[in-house]
Amino acid sequence: MDTGTHLVVGFGLAGLAHIDPVVASDPTVMTAVLIGTVLGSQAPDLDTLTRLKGNALYVRNHRGISHSLPFIAFWISSITLLLTVLFGPLPLGHVLLWVSIAVFLHVFMDLFNTYGTQGVWPLSNKWISWNIIHIFDVFIFTSHVIAIGLWAFHLIDPKLIFPTLYALIALYYIWRTYVHADVMKSLPRKDLSFGQGDRYIAIPTIHPAHWNIVKILMDGTYEVGELRGGLLRWIEKVESDTHKAVEVSKQHPDVQALLYFSSYTAAELTVHPWGYEVRWADIRYRHRKQYPFVAVLLMDKEYQTISSYVGWLSDSKLEKRLHPEPR
Repeated sequence: MDTGTHLVVGFGLAGLAHIDPVVASDPTVMTAVLIGTVLGSQAPDLDTLTRLKGNALYVRNHRGISHSLPFIAFWISSITLLLTVLFGPLPLGHVLLWVSIAVFLHVFMDLFNTYGTQGVWPLSNKWISWNIIHIFDVFIFTSHVIAIGLWAFHLIDPKLIFPTLYALIALYYIWRTYVHADVMKSLPRKDLSFGQGDRYIAIPTIHPAHWNIVKILMDGTYEVGELRGGLLRWIEKVESDTHKAVEVSKQHPDVQALLYFSSYTAAELTVHPWGYEVRWADIRYRHRKQYPFVAVLLMDKEYQTISSYVGWLSDSKLEKRLHPEPR
């Protein structure tokens, strides 16, 4: 999920912790748990700091091993230790429980997005993404904000509002999982061009009834479309260009970062008077007729790098950033 959603979940779990009598009866413990759940809801995303050393490192590592089981244990133990340093002796089991819930819930929620996590590292480097809930879900965020507001203004007892909130959200996740499964099951029936061996990805959008669809054909090409109101419409076919410049680009760290993260990429080659522009795009993230998650490499006619970029950018911003100079 996005940072804002993880933040409100951290506060929401602090409210839910009032069902624990040990937490609810001691203001010091309550404060410690509040800090612990907020920190726990954010800790796995500290890998964002890798951006300071370049976007390639960030793309390769964001939601990677920081969301794996060994690091979950690290975040929980580190936060709990910090709380004991700040607050002195605490009922360790209770504090540990709520910090653990916050960290685990962060990783669990991220599994439902298209971006996913490397949750089973070091057993596998595979990215796990269930494609069920959009990275920003209006219901999850808004319901938390409302519940936190009711708690903050003492309008409803937290022991009532937050168990109700999380029961509703659990039902919401079950419903979304069912809807996703139903969409996936229906796609071969809706697709008149379906062929044996074709595979589909149904990608959630911010609208709960709208899905972006990617079809992976047997020849390795893609078809990109959308499912709206039960109607499937194909928008375009995407396939990688073949050229020496495309092959050379695979050796660049920025391109390697994108290819490491995603198995659903295509390269587009543009030949310029000064050399070559190779644009790799993750075709799962089509937005407003663009593919904003890209790795772009500009090379001269001898295939030497002029400039490069990997990350999220629109076409207009990308052109301003790269500034190729003719050679």
